[in-house]
Amino acid sequence: MTEQKDLVSQLVLFLHVRKYEPGERVPSERELAERFQVSRGQIREALSYLEALRIVQRRAKSGIYMSVGTASVEALALFAQVGAPLNADDVHQSIEMRKIHEITAVRLACERATLENFDRMRAILAATEERLIRLATARSARRATPQSYPITLSYRYLTPQQQQERRENAQDVLRCIDAWERSDRLSERQRAILRTLAGKLRSNRGTSPMSPWEWEQFWAIRDDLMPDP
Repeated sequence: MTEQKDLVSQLVLFLHVRKYEPGERVPSERELAERFQVSRGQIREALSYLEALRIVQRRAKSGIYMSVGTASVEALALFAQVGAPLNADDVHQSIEMRKIHEITAVRLACERATLENFDRMRAILAATEERLIRLATARSARRATPQSYPITLSYRYLTPQQQQERRENAQDVLRCIDAWERSDRLSERQRAILRTLAGKLRSNRGTSPMSPWEWEQFWAIRDDLMPDP
């Protein structure tokens, strides 16, 4: 079953990469079987699946052609799953179908809702609101005064105590970055931000100020890796 799904995915990508136009003839079962090194029976089954999704269509005594009609919703889901690009019409159709499904889901939920459902929803909303308030309060406290002086002030204008505070802040940030870089939860963008920030702090030994944007990115990554309870 898995092999057949893989064959369907490969066949969809092949058709997209070759950019066959609607109504254009595609290779025969024999040619496709040779290309993918499978039996004609497997190719026939895969093509039947694509035909059911309105991706291709068979024409008696003529061959296999790309469908001239709109692909099914299931076909759009398959395209997204295998990474095949969608054209503007496909994207528009998928958005329209999503709207229809969401509206129908809301209507059914309202029709079938019970008092217990509403009580449970109110409890979830209250708990969520309480947690958001705690998070906002904690983050505001952390970010209100990351340093006890303007964070963009040049190092030479700081007092000795403030200079020491900036260097210690830089070392704290570097220790966090060193620990976070071992995490597999970081995105490539987050890793790039941390590498750039670490390079800056190490090159000037923590004397240059971190910009407000850098502080914001630092705390955002911290929140992703270590969310508040």
